[in-house]
Amino acid sequence: MTEENAISNKYDFKAIEKKWQTLWEDGEVYKVTEDDAKEKYYVLEMFPYPSGRIHMGHVRNYSIGDVVARYKRMRGYNVLHPMGWDAFGLPAENAAQKNNSHPATWTYANIDYMRKQLRQLGLSYDWAREIATCNPKYYRWEQLLFIEMYKKGIVYEKVTTVNWCESCQTVLANEQVIDGACWRCDDPVYPRKMNGWFFKITDYAEELLADLEQLKGWPEKVLTMQRNWIGKSTGLTCDFPVEDLDCKISIFTTRPDTIFGVTFMSIATEHPLLDTLIAGTDREKEIREFNQEILTEKQRQSVEEEPEKRGIFTGRYCINPFNGERIPIYVANFVLVEYGTGAVMAVPAHDERDFEFARKYDLKITPVVIPAETTLNPKTMEQASTIPGVLENSGQFSGMESLVAQAAIIKYAKENQFGSAHVTYRLRDWGISRQRYWGAPIPMIHCDTCGVQPVPTSDLPVVLPEDTEVGSACLPLHQRPSFIATNCPKCGKAAKRETDTMDTFMESSWYFARYVCPRFTETPLEKAKASYWLPVDQYIGGVEHAILHLLYSRFFTKVLRDLGYLDIDEPFTNLLTQGMVIKDGKKMSKSKGNVVDPNDLIQLYGADTVRLFSLFAAPPERDLEWSSQGVEGSSRFLNRVYRLILSISDVLDCSSEIPEKLSEPGKALHRKTHQTIKRVTENIEQNFHFNTAISAMMELFNVLSASVGEHDRQKSEPQVIRNAISVLLLMLSPMVPHFAAEMWEKIGNKDSIESESWPLFDAEAAKEELLTIVIQVNGKVRSRLEVPVDVDDDFLIKEALADDNTNKFIEGKQVKKTIVVKKKLVNIVV
Repeated sequence: MTEENAISNKYDFKAIEKKWQTLWEDGEVYKVTEDDAKEKYYVLEMFPYPSGRIHMGHVRNYSIGDVVARYKRMRGYNVLHPMGWDAFGLPAENAAQKNNSHPATWTYANIDYMRKQLRQLGLSYDWAREIATCNPKYYRWEQLLFIEMYKKGIVYEKVTTVNWCESCQTVLANEQVIDGACWRCDDPVYPRKMNGWFFKITDYAEELLADLEQLKGWPEKVLTMQRNWIGKSTGLTCDFPVEDLDCKISIFTTRPDTIFGVTFMSIATEHPLLDTLIAGTDREKEIREFNQEILTEKQRQSVEEEPEKRGIFTGRYCINPFNGERIPIYVANFVLVEYGTGAVMAVPAHDERDFEFARKYDLKITPVVIPAETTLNPKTMEQASTIPGVLENSGQFSGMESLVAQAAIIKYAKENQFGSAHVTYRLRDWGISRQRYWGAPIPMIHCDTCGVQPVPTSDLPVVLPEDTEVGSACLPLHQRPSFIATNCPKCGKAAKRETDTMDTFMESSWYFARYVCPRFTETPLEKAKASYWLPVDQYIGGVEHAILHLLYSRFFTKVLRDLGYLDIDEPFTNLLTQGMVIKDGKKMSKSKGNVVDPNDLIQLYGADTVRLFSLFAAPPERDLEWSSQGVEGSSRFLNRVYRLILSISDVLDCSSEIPEKLSEPGKALHRKTHQTIKRVTENIEQNFHFNTAISAMMELFNVLSASVGEHDRQKSEPQVIRNAISVLLLMLSPMVPHFAAEMWEKIGNKDSIESESWPLFDAEAAKEELLTIVIQVNGKVRSRLEVPVDVDDDFLIKEALADDNTNKFIEGKQVKKTIVVKKKLVNIVV
């Protein structure tokens, strides 16, 4: 009788999972405190937005993190594994509007529901550390940090352009502008200039770039994305005086070798000198109309969209300081005021964008850098030439190679005091102002007498008004007179509160640090606890957060260090970016109609099966292809283990101490057990490839199962069988914790599996026993092979024919036949 027929029932996952979840929760098994006697390990998955329900992407992400946390506990680490909620944001406002509710009501209801779902997965979180970023007890500290950053000069206010809906009298996020119209009222949206608050992240640009070298545990693709976003460039900055006006246009270029080829100047629609250039001219009205048109287009186009290149002549000229040529000044839609200086010296012969613009507006093209064995005719050129070469038409620099000329031109500009070497960054300061309700209020006060003043720290937090009236719950703060009215903390006169709220990236840029002391009430961070736990040892999340979230978290860590709260430079030592969950060839999402609800799977198969599938289906960094057959397979495997354990309960009534002398089957099973320990440990330690770790455990189970068949129980010693099952359950426990805990108890262990250590690998036990096989050619000994004792004849023949020594005697000859004397020799007849 097979083991499947011997015990036909499946394990009762509902009862088992409820039992262990209750025991873990009641016993506060995963609650952790600092312990100097233990090495700490802080593992963290990116916290979720409480949208209402977890999805398979959550299951995968949190299962990966939970395996790491449980494994590290078994290895003796003091493990911090917290969870919380990234709870501010636009979706809550949208949902509240739709359901005539309050964003707080919607958010906290979702948190309660999702917390229950996460508990059902058996995740080993220290729930005592739970935080929700919409709680004033959390955001009071980021308001304090904002004020401290303001006093240190890291925060400033400036005019910025926003999306404005006149009908709704409110600013809209880019996501709320649909085809140029307001998502609520469908009226047109226009650009509008308003004051906004910014963090000077550019002050940290060089450090953010240089410290990427410290992050040896980050994927190279993420490091590259960070480097590109910071975008360090070296080159020349110089001034082009404006003809007939007492002003200059500053430019930056990484190609100073092309500066003699400048034929026009392109400036952004929002360039600060534009008003001076056009004021009182006959082109002023036309240019302002063009600018408004371009600004409106920019507000309505997506980031990825490449607009048609358009421009308009200002009627003004500037002077190239290198050769004195008059250069026409154009306003161009492709120049951005926030990048570089907001002005671009246009060299159409050597820049493709400038080339297209010049051809469109019939502007001069002057080649000045000629690649080897090439001639450039401006009349016949079909595209810009962007590769280095030798300079011509470049005054005293003609004849120089590009790289040599660049240094000489920068030196010349510096000596003549109209330019210098310069380093610039693509990175822009972080605009944190949001004109929405559901966010942390910015703690500043505007006084007509004293100017901008920070809210006194004793008055923090500045709490969001909690109107419950239908229709008023989501009113932005600038439409709430009772919130706005206050008094100046300096002079006492009537003043106005800042009505912007903070970008939600603010909350997620330091939450990992607050986890170390979530109930501390004196300062944002308790220094001793932060010094013990930080940095995060392993951070886990989607690659879609590879730029902004990680960059802002890195910036905030350096700011917290400079404010005296932290002693570290980087927040995350190691980073794992897991792949997406794919179904029918597409990412799972509601919009695509291909979502699989984890709740349904948990009800049908249990949390452990869902966890096992999400870990087994693919390596964590790769996309996971959804497969209902894969879920079924994971369920079958757990039930096979369950039935095997029940079927041999009498055999397991013994110790796990291995006898000195073992039968051949016992040796084979013991050897396989330790080979599996090695494979599983390496797969977890080296790259978190849980899929191959699980595969190795399945192989061990197959060997184990074969050694305890109904008629072959004496093939392996009971102690070896018990040891193999114990090791299997210990290795499975990080992945399927409820199942492993229950089976551990079933085989007679009094202590919980939670208190057990990871199984130790014995290299001697794992060593294959070898035989020496003689290889003959036509009956004469020509070589010897060392092979495993359980080798089969086909393997022996293959190895014999591939042996280098043997090949000297059979090369170029036809093998007529091979004769195998089992476990002794191979004779090759040629």
